[in-house]
Amino acid sequence: MTASPSDAPAHTIHHATHQPDPTLSSHAAQGGLSAPHASPAAELSRLTLRLKSALRQFPDFPSPGILFEDILPIFADPELHQRLVRALELAVVQQFGGAKPDIVVGLDARGFLFGPSLALRLNAGFVPVRKRGKLPGPCETAEFVKEYGSDFFQMQQGAIQSGQKVLIVDDIIATGGSASAAGSLVKKLGGTTIGYLFILELDFLKGRDKLDAPVHTLLTGQEEKLQQ
Repeated sequence: MTASPSDAPAHTIHHATHQPDPTLSSHAAQGGLSAPHASPAAELSRLTLRLKSALRQFPDFPSPGILFEDILPIFADPELHQRLVRALELAVVQQFGGAKPDIVVGLDARGFLFGPSLALRLNAGFVPVRKRGKLPGPCETAEFVKEYGSDFFQMQQGAIQSGQKVLIVDDIIATGGSASAAGSLVKKLGGTTIGYLFILELDFLKGRDKLDAPVHTLLTGQEEKLQQ
């Protein structure tokens, strides 16, 4: 028996058309994300400008001739914090040849502020480098020279597996001694350092010359010592 038109269902199914969600662009902006058609380079440029404007400057701290740029206001603001992690993620992609790290190594102590968040964004593990005596169990140790004497960094044995690709991060590079020590620990554990990533740099100290892999500074540097 064939159904007549009057036997057909009284309602009609309308397939929804997909309209852009007007909230997406605003959410992206609040989280420091790009507009849909922005290039990664343009997005990174906008993010770094915003982050730079949040820094506080303190001349002659912690010693004469140093212009200390304080990054802590970034972490006091959740929007800026998101922008920082996004900017670091973009920097990794653009600056290190697209190599994805297996492990992000953060230096004691400010590398701990953003290292774990960046590791999560990159789908990588996080491993801390700590001052001697702060980690339990067997550790590898590396010495580095400071302005007045020397100090020691440690990393737990087995924290990095042979052949893993490692990104080393810290808030600032000055003389490069601590970052170089971290790089030597990565080597001792069998890892390969693909790069060093910092937020700030004291360029005039030429710390990057001590490092064994590409170096990128996200925000700014101090090229010359302050005149007294």
